[in-house]
Amino acid sequence: MSAGPGRLGPGPTVSYEKPPAAVALVATTAEVLAHPELDEDLLAPWERQRLAGIRVPGRRDDVVAARLLLRLCASRAAGLPPRDVAPAQRCPGCGRDGHGRPYLPDHPGLGVSYSHADGLAAAAVGPGPVGIDVEPLTRRPGPVSVLRRLLSHDEVDAARAGPDPGPALLRLWVRREALFKAGTDDVRLTEWTDRGRAAVVALAGADGAHRALSPARSPAPAPPSGR
Repeated sequence: MSAGPGRLGPGPTVSYEKPPAAVALVATTAEVLAHPELDEDLLAPWERQRLAGIRVPGRRDDVVAARLLLRLCASRAAGLPPRDVAPAQRCPGCGRDGHGRPYLPDHPGLGVSYSHADGLAAAAVGPGPVGIDVEPLTRRPGPVSVLRRLLSHDEVDAARAGPDPGPALLRLWVRREALFKAGTDDVRLTEWTDRGRAAVVALAGADGAHRALSPARSPAPAPPSGR
């Protein structure tokens, strides 16, 4: 279903004796919320508390979808069911939990990242720094004056040089966002277009996710015993 690294959806039972080193998934919010392995009950109390402050239903759904998709990526990378992985967040500025950069307390060697935008969600988990960003294909970044404050002047000028600068500026924006979330420019950067979901995606880090990821699914529940 996806034109990017991974596909979302039910599938065959798989073994996690050798879980993938890096996982990246892109989906629509509706796909995530309808996924049989994912449910809002998986979210931690602190996540539900933050959701209570989001008054726009569509935006709330996007946030829920991104957080659930992150759990699915983490479960595949760690070889555990989604319920057994618990992403957390910590702000490097104030040192408080519940906001800031996401991480996996029980898997310190894995970097994590998620993104959401207007009915889209993306998440990635892999060794070392990881960042991912997703935007609708039709979105256009803010005024050039703002972009010049956030991005390299040379990059902005190069993106604007073509006959249709909008898509080029968008790709530049998602690449920069992914690197920002990874916290470093010294990682592999992959960018692609998911035509089926009308999305552009950039992935920083998670080396090998775009090559090694297969449509493997989380293990199916064990059948009832004693009958």
